[in-house]
Amino acid sequence: MLQIESLHVSIQAVQALRGLSLRVDSGCMVGLVGRNGAGKTTLMRSVMGHLAPRQGRIVFDGEDLAALPAHARAGMGIGYMPEDRGLVPELTVEENILLPIWVSPTLNPADRLALVYRVLPELQDMRERRALLLSGGQQKLVALARALAVGTRLLLLDEPFEGVAPVLSKRLAEVIAGLKGSAVSVLIAQSDLNHSRRIVDSEVVIERGTNALETSA
Repeated sequence: MLQIESLHVSIQAVQALRGLSLRVDSGCMVGLVGRNGAGKTTLMRSVMGHLAPRQGRIVFDGEDLAALPAHARAGMGIGYMPEDRGLVPELTVEENILLPIWVSPTLNPADRLALVYRVLPELQDMRERRALLLSGGQQKLVALARALAVGTRLLLLDEPFEGVAPVLSKRLAEVIAGLKGSAVSVLIAQSDLNHSRRIVDSEVVIERGTNALETSA
């Protein structure tokens, strides 16, 4: 489903990725593990088209993503939950969830909202609240919901449990575990896999922008 081949990415003058390779097969859940600054977020942003590789390839379902504009990812079924949540503060919960759907002509907003509220029913009660009024943990739930709404084939989750209270970490873990065995492939970036080691199919360790170790879970 997703194939990263010897990826090199620089941010200004700093080389953030140095030949990183990994793959996420269809329906599989892969953990990308590394300390802060190892290059996890750089990889996610590269897949989403926010950063341009200097060398290497990012292939999704046989198509080279480097040749496509960033907004094309939504139409391809790729959902992204950034570490900083990336919500629009003045928009409501529901409007934030709908943002990527609005640029994807193949998705039905009503159907995708129904799925999100089925998986995360607590968000339905706060759907009219503006994002700036939510707690950090609630914002994480909305960011996950937005990724689920558009991520029909692949989910990229960047530090989903970082900075979240234990009760909400448990809730996030439940939702992500519920994807196990579905048709959706998942790549989870974390500093450690304490919350998800039992559900990932394999782990890729990243150090200083390159592969350190890969194991089956």
